[in-house]
Amino acid sequence: LLLEPDPAPAPPGHEAWRALARARRPLRAGQEILAGDAVIPILEERADDGSIAVAIRGDALAFLDRVGHVPLPRYIHRASPTDVGRAAAPQAVRSVNDDSDRERYQTMFARVPGAVAAPTAGLHMTPAVAAALAARGVTIATITLHVGYGTFEPVREGDIRQHHMHRERYAVSAETAALVASGRPIVALGTTALRALEASRGRAGTASTDLFIYPGAGHEFLVQHLITNFHLPESTLLMLVCAFAGTDRVLAAHRHAVASRYRFFSYGDAMLVHRA
Repeated sequence: LLLEPDPAPAPPGHEAWRALARARRPLRAGQEILAGDAVIPILEERADDGSIAVAIRGDALAFLDRVGHVPLPRYIHRASPTDVGRAAAPQAVRSVNDDSDRERYQTMFARVPGAVAAPTAGLHMTPAVAAALAARGVTIATITLHVGYGTFEPVREGDIRQHHMHRERYAVSAETAALVASGRPIVALGTTALRALEASRGRAGTASTDLFIYPGAGHEFLVQHLITNFHLPESTLLMLVCAFAGTDRVLAAHRHAVASRYRFFSYGDAMLVHRA
């Protein structure tokens, strides 16, 4: 699973990328991975976060478009072409040759390649909903945050203050920054948009952030309202929403969602919460 470009030196004509990989034996620098018609050298062995550095010949994004599969969340169980005739491992990340996934597991705002997963609150927005909002005087401003796989890592530290977030890249345009500075109420469509706005404080520019917002962190929010899906316990996403809207209120909403059989996960239901 290719994650993002890596600064490691790469052979001429190659791009270095961070990647997640699993094999029966330890992966070592100098080994090669066969993927489609490509040979992918391993540049560096596993880092502390479990990722490796690999070299992709030519344009890595073009290579992914040509031979790659959409890395659907692991709870979506669908057989990939390699699973034909045998039982698929349900715990594995499903990779499929279904062109509809390239469209459906993507928001209407997607423009810049780089995220490892869709910012799923945005899946609730459609052109028809956007048009209805515009008719009521709502302005939709776009930002970019490349969702990293660390977003989905559960907090394993006994003291959450010891948890370290992976860095994620973001960009805020001058037009969006001007709207934020106008003083109009801000509704973040998803924790992705919320994190980018809070990290940038609404200022224009491109940077990366490892900002970890949790109850008790003392973070002063810029955003007033948040549309978000329901999140899993012990996740940094749930902690972010609790810090934003109040732990008691958010956990009560989650208990209601479980009792009412609301949908969780990427294709799940959403809620509108207000800053505590």
